[in-house]
Amino acid sequence: MMAYSEDHIALAAEYALGTLDAEERAQVESMMSADKDFTALVQAWEFRLGVLNQMVGSVEPSPEVWDRIRAAVGLSEQQAPLQLPEPPVAHDVIAPVTPADNSNVLRLSRQARRWRNVASFSTAIAAALVALIAVGAYQPDLLPDAVRPRPRVRVVEVRTPPTPAPPSGQFVAVLQKDGGSPAFILTVDAATRNFTVRRVGAAPEPGKSYELWIVSDKLQRPRSLGVIGGNEFTTRPVLSAYDPEVVNQATYAVTVEPPGGSPTGVATGPIVFTGKLVETVPPLAPAKDR
Repeated sequence: MMAYSEDHIALAAEYALGTLDAEERAQVESMMSADKDFTALVQAWEFRLGVLNQMVGSVEPSPEVWDRIRAAVGLSEQQAPLQLPEPPVAHDVIAPVTPADNSNVLRLSRQARRWRNVASFSTAIAAALVALIAVGAYQPDLLPDAVRPRPRVRVVEVRTPPTPAPPSGQFVAVLQKDGGSPAFILTVDAATRNFTVRRVGAAPEPGKSYELWIVSDKLQRPRSLGVIGGNEFTTRPVLSAYDPEVVNQATYAVTVEPPGGSPTGVATGPIVFTGKLVETVPPLAPAKDR
């Protein structure tokens, strides 16, 4: 936007306030028709000062007010006819006096008057905004609908607790030799197919490791499920790589292998314990809609 002098800015502000005389208003309107930037400047002032129009309604003065105004300016009584004074008789020829050039004084006076008007109305706007905020905070019903603050709607987030997953089925295999005492107990979760091996009666093999295998006619050969650790429980997720049907119907075998398990991925030691899974806890059926 073009940079304007203080005089032009004050002129635009007074035009928005409506305090210019007819000649000055015509000058501003002529500038607005030829200069879009100056038009935008005037519109900016009208936007700043327009808040006063929203807060104050039009009021028609009462007849008593007009009577007091006439009395204050001396128009309450009938006025005498206007008489002009007699022109003085010229006895001597008086040289005409050249009027002083007061254009700069008049221009500065007009500029000062404009800025005083703008400052006064700006102060009024600031006071009106403070009053508007105060009334809007404590008594919003007194404000017009156009400037009345809207009630705040509090959004409450309702979080629904997650529905717990229904218990999955549980399968157990007792790994033993020829129907003897249980050596290991294998537990498989039907949903995750994670398994846990619990050592029960198997005696440690010095210098050897117990290794668990899954055996199924749907597999080309027995697959290792890892070495059974020396602790009471050993848990692994490797059964998740197999189909549930294979997991549920397979035979599980334990062999004795070198420390750390078979080095070839094929069982090398004797099979000492076997067992098959049986379902001990059925899965919970989903609740029907009521």
